[in-house]
Amino acid sequence: MLTKDELEQFWAEGNKTYLDHISIDCVVFGFHEGQMKVLMLKSKNEKDWYLPGGFLKIEEPIDDAANRILKDRTGLEKIFLRQFRVFAAPDRTKHHNDLYHDNPFFKQRFISVGYYALVDFFDVTPTADAFSEVCTWRDLEDLPTFQLDHELIFNTALDTLRLQLSYQPIGYNLMPKEFTMPELQKLYETILGKKLDRRNFQRRMLGFGILNKLDQTRKGGAHKAPYLYSFDLENYKAALKEGLKSGW
Repeated sequence: MLTKDELEQFWAEGNKTYLDHISIDCVVFGFHEGQMKVLMLKSKNEKDWYLPGGFLKIEEPIDDAANRILKDRTGLEKIFLRQFRVFAAPDRTKHHNDLYHDNPFFKQRFISVGYYALVDFFDVTPTADAFSEVCTWRDLEDLPTFQLDHELIFNTALDTLRLQLSYQPIGYNLMPKEFTMPELQKLYETILGKKLDRRNFQRRMLGFGILNKLDQTRKGGAHKAPYLYSFDLENYKAALKEGLKSGW
């Protein structure tokens, strides 16, 4: 919760800068040590957590606003970003309407445009905003309590990402430059929430034509060292545009 002085300062600046009634909420996915991660913020003096978000400037295209907001939260530019749904339930911001009822900007009903982003975990510098005391990664299997309708936004983003696996490739924005087939399979299994057959997964991934098999292997471990792969960026981009032939 912002202090009265912070609220007044935001109102003085925001009233001239941002559009009324429209916000942006982003679900930022990362992948680290076999776990899907979600970037989240803990608001000042509140126990619950939020997704990264912000407001649309008066003369700003909405995709530019989403990129600006995520650059401030992650330090990254040119993020893989997809708009997936508008959230407009009449009572979706009731908590803030009640909390900041004396402030003209926050007592309004806000319609939010949802985006999801795929980023390299190691490239992100989590940075809190003016409303938050913490910005950090949380495990997909250990998420805190969401405030407002952010749990709905998160679940809708995850469902959308799972659907994308059926017709577009996933991984270039989440995996390191070089990876093994088991590491890539673990990413898909984590997103889908189910186990995949090893041989079938490898056959289908190679059949998509988006991977380059490298001469090097992953050293270490008791078993035979698996080969390393990288994404064929040209074919990967073509698959994003034209789609894959089959799903999971």
